[in-house]
Amino acid sequence: MTGPESEGSQVRRAVCPGSFDPITNGHLDIIARASRLYDEVYVAVMINKSKKGLFEVEERIELIREVTADYANVRVEAFHGLLVDFCKQRDIPAIVKGLRAVSDFDYELQMAQMNIGLTGVETLFVPTNPTYSFLSSSLVKEVAAWGGDVSHLVPPAVLEALNGRLRQG
Repeated sequence: MTGPESEGSQVRRAVCPGSFDPITNGHLDIIARASRLYDEVYVAVMINKSKKGLFEVEERIELIREVTADYANVRVEAFHGLLVDFCKQRDIPAIVKGLRAVSDFDYELQMAQMNIGLTGVETLFVPTNPTYSFLSSSLVKEVAAWGGDVSHLVPPAVLEALNGRLRQG
């Protein structure tokens, strides 16, 4: 056998987790950067039954698949429960998280320490592109709901879905 799975080499996998309701250009930047560093990148879309999102999980998955179609090594799946269990089931040793500001770091560091303590899964923090340092899905939804222009914050397919959903009420 030749290629990445040949003797002596191992497929390098990572996961980019989140709710992605909806996916933003900031999320996409982190996914793209991870896809250049790893052989396989899983985008794990969190299922939270107690929280009603603007988009259903299946819709989010479809949007993410559409906007990551140019990255052959990106896979998109839903998950619920512990992220480390998702990682264990797929032999993923690393979680890639974008950090927008110092305020993100405190919470994310606690999660990273818990994850490595539970199963040995490492967390890599990637500083967000300064262009997206203020960006969050919640902010995008709020601005769009008030009629603001978010076309520079989300991919075109997401903008179309977002505007369509908001028109529905």
